[in-house]
Amino acid sequence: MNQTVASPRELFLEALRCEAVSVLMIHNHPSGDPTPSRQDILTTKRMKEAGEFLGIPLCDHIIIGDQTYLSFREEHMM
Repeated sequence: MNQTVASPRELFLEALRCEAVSVLMIHNHPSGDPTPSRQDILTTKRMKEAGEFLGIPLCDHIIIGDQTYLSFREEHMM
């Protein structure tokens, strides 16, 4: 498997169950390159919009690479 698509429904159902006030998405890129894919960018946009609608903001999306990471927030990508 080389990709997984997260659904806003699944993420925010769990956030609601836990009474979360915000969510943070983190995943790794086994290739070691934390550069976000097109799907990473689209998923982040969808999750951010869903979180804003529900009042549970997405605070960041972090991609872990080999000895490095990329933060959407730090890179001003959200």
